[in-house]
Amino acid sequence: MTLLKDVAWRAMTGYDLDAVFAIANQVHPGFFEAQAVLAEKFTLYRNGCYLLEIGERPAGYVLSHPWKRGDLPALDTLLGALPADADSFYIHDLALLPLTRGIGAAGQIVAALTKHAGAMAFPTMSLVAVNQSQPFWTRQGFAVEERPALGDKLRAYEDEARYMVKVLL
Repeated sequence: MTLLKDVAWRAMTGYDLDAVFAIANQVHPGFFEAQAVLAEKFTLYRNGCYLLEIGERPAGYVLSHPWKRGDLPALDTLLGALPADADSFYIHDLALLPLTRGIGAAGQIVAALTKHAGAMAFPTMSLVAVNQSQPFWTRQGFAVEERPALGDKLRAYEDEARYMVKVLL
């Protein structure tokens, strides 16, 4: 495990959105989302948005929010509002700069989000695994859930994108 000084996740603020957009474009260049789309997720559910800092410099982020199991927001699309009948905690994006690899930061924030989802009584968590991340998510307790109706939305990410669910309750 790589040792870096002053590594910490903290609650995201509105001042972080430029850094989030820059990291998103570096980490996920094939999955472009407008800055307004990323900012809306922060506005709609701040309790699910965190920034990873290394030496007080942005090095990653996570955007997550309540959603519906078996559905996923379309890529680069404004949500408008969160569903009133949300029954899953959705991890929209976990993006880390390459320098963070191997320090356990991803596992730390997933554990914190899992605790949050449980405290909010969500029976499941869900996400789309991209960029060959399925093995990581499997280690975090997620499993692929086949949902043919999501085919077009998943292919908008990449052919290998998989919808994954973690059962909490």
